[in-house]
Amino acid sequence: MFVRRYWSGEWWSMNQKRFMTTSKRVQDRSKLKRIHDLEIVTEKWKIASKVLFLMEILKKEPEMIIPVRQLDQYRSQISLPKPHRVSDFIRKSPKLFELYKDHRGILWCGMTKQGEELVQEEDRMLEEHQDTAAEFVTRFLMMSVDKRLALDKIVHFRRDFALPVDFRTNWVHKYPQHFKVVKDNEDVEHLELVNWNHAWAITELEKKTMGITEASDDHVPGLLSLSFPLKFPPNYKKAYKYKGAIDHFQKRSYLSPYADARGLKAGSKEFDKRAVAIMHELLSFTVEKRLVTDHLTHFRRELVMPQKLMRLLLKHFGIFYVSERGKRFSVFLKEAYKGSELIEKCPLVVWKEKVQSLIGYRGKKKIEAFSDMEDMEENGFYESSSESEDTIDLQHEQEEKVGELENDSLAVYSEMDIEEICRAYEDTKRC
Repeated sequence: MFVRRYWSGEWWSMNQKRFMTTSKRVQDRSKLKRIHDLEIVTEKWKIASKVLFLMEILKKEPEMIIPVRQLDQYRSQISLPKPHRVSDFIRKSPKLFELYKDHRGILWCGMTKQGEELVQEEDRMLEEHQDTAAEFVTRFLMMSVDKRLALDKIVHFRRDFALPVDFRTNWVHKYPQHFKVVKDNEDVEHLELVNWNHAWAITELEKKTMGITEASDDHVPGLLSLSFPLKFPPNYKKAYKYKGAIDHFQKRSYLSPYADARGLKAGSKEFDKRAVAIMHELLSFTVEKRLVTDHLTHFRRELVMPQKLMRLLLKHFGIFYVSERGKRFSVFLKEAYKGSELIEKCPLVVWKEKVQSLIGYRGKKKIEAFSDMEDMEENGFYESSSESEDTIDLQHEQEEKVGELENDSLAVYSEMDIEEICRAYEDTKRC
């Protein structure tokens, strides 16, 4: 009886704070494994994500202006704790936003001419990118076990895949030849694959390694024997110590992410390598070749991924890098970066860098030791950390409620992942 109660939900609820405290040991990772350049990437986009969120709010308004007091409801999305004022946050970016009072003394926020031009430029880029985004979403569906994914889950990747703001309401209906919206027995909306595209059942790794641009109409995805590009810090000597194990993993055949994985045994070496391949493929689809790890946990069942996904990411340190800066972890595809810069930047990344250059980011601030991270985040709202929530659709009250529910569930997922990471680091310390 005691054991059952000990592992019950009641025990988990009573000990959440204990796990959060213990999770600080995540930051004790060996300095030889920490990649300073990629930590800087996470750090420098914190403010940009909040500014972009604010620009999206204004873009939805008829004249792209809004009373400042109405912005107070979005404090959590821009990580602005009280008593800091929203107007002070806006004043930090005078090249993008402007404040003025009407004849009644009500303070309004709008965009500068330069800010409006940037919004128009982004709209053009998203329009040009939408066919590519449709391909990536279709391939995402092709990798799923049931060839369908809940819309509420795909919304998490909206910005990562460069999907438009009206993704749920309009965009999903623009490509009926690829996918359609269906409802299950519980009235939950899913995006379902309509036609299998043989030409798209080729992984990005196959394209780079083998020079394959597209498959024939009779192509059937099966076993692959491709090595993943590896990158280790120059001072990480254990890469040589474990060279045999790494080589063995690289030579092992695995099932393509687009092949049916129902027969794979969870925990097998083939199962884990296929999971690495799926993660590699998903990150290759994203604009910045990185994802918030919370979002990945939602797709474990649909993509036939291991429960201990974070442990897998940490184990394959040469392929992925997990950054623990801030309140949410991010995973990077290491091969896509040289230092802190993306090797190949799509126009949307260049556009985002343009916005970032106009918000007065204090990029010269040194990344402090991880034990001091909480102090950094509490000192001033401009260093507070949290990605803008991708699940919030400002056009529909119903979707806002869904977003609130998902935010609650993400908190649980985060704590579970943190506990996994703690165990994973303990395992790597023994190596």
